[in-house]
Amino acid sequence: MQGIITKGISGFYYIEVDKKIIECKARGKFRYNSLVPMVGDNVEVSIKNGKGVIDKIYPRKNRLIRPAVANVTQALLVVALKNPDVNLDLINRLLLNCEYNGLKVIVCFNKLDLVDMRSQNIEDVVDMIKSCGYKTIFLKAKDGYGIDDIIDILDNNVTVFCGASGVGKSTILNAVVGKQLMETGDISEKLKRGKHTTRHSEIIEVNNGFVVDTPGFSSIDIDFMDKLELQNYFPEFIDYIGGCKFTGCIHYKEPSCAVKKAVEDGKINARRYEFYIKTLESIINKSNKW
Repeated sequence: MQGIITKGISGFYYIEVDKKIIECKARGKFRYNSLVPMVGDNVEVSIKNGKGVIDKIYPRKNRLIRPAVANVTQALLVVALKNPDVNLDLINRLLLNCEYNGLKVIVCFNKLDLVDMRSQNIEDVVDMIKSCGYKTIFLKAKDGYGIDDIIDILDNNVTVFCGASGVGKSTILNAVVGKQLMETGDISEKLKRGKHTTRHSEIIEVNNGFVVDTPGFSSIDIDFMDKLELQNYFPEFIDYIGGCKFTGCIHYKEPSCAVKKAVEDGKINARRYEFYIKTLESIINKSNKW
């Protein structure tokens, strides 16, 4: 029987097969081969002595590490415009991680009711995202405003929700599904950051597709990326790559660089370029330590 892993908790995996859920354990051979089943995996299962067993894990289209989800087609990056405050570094790291994994990205700005959209800080954040070519959706999730826009993009996709704790991922998911599937937490007034309210990754079937609710997190390692390939994960660079004077330009200290010229001309967002250089230097410094 073939199915998809919809949830994994403490070594047990819940597989949807023909609209039914089968609780399974994974065969030991996966552990010895350093292959751990993930939510989103397409698998082959069998029933042995009344218990479900995962016999085969089919090749993955992609694999996210944090959150741990496989075979995702698009990511909905949820950003709270207030409470918690916008973390540009985290947003850029998440965008980079999504690009690395070949995911289409939709950026969802939540909690519109808490900010003045005309403020310079908010406009700068929104303009930065739009300048990269990403689709944006604006929400007041607790009031249901904008939820229909989310539902429309779920069709025929496996969508992962990502973003920091407290930005409203579970609130949005609950509104999309139409019932309280996950605990929704408040923001800690003392720490001004979200409590970890979602305990595991889980795929839920919605509108001819699947959505994945994932734990909020506040950091992600991207230093494993290659310094020569990094530029390919910045969609706003694409039109300028290849226009530089030197072959193999990484748009750092080289002269006559088309990307740097685009930044100077305001065609590429300066903050995004600063993040690119910060990430590039981190990768270079790490590789020099080996």
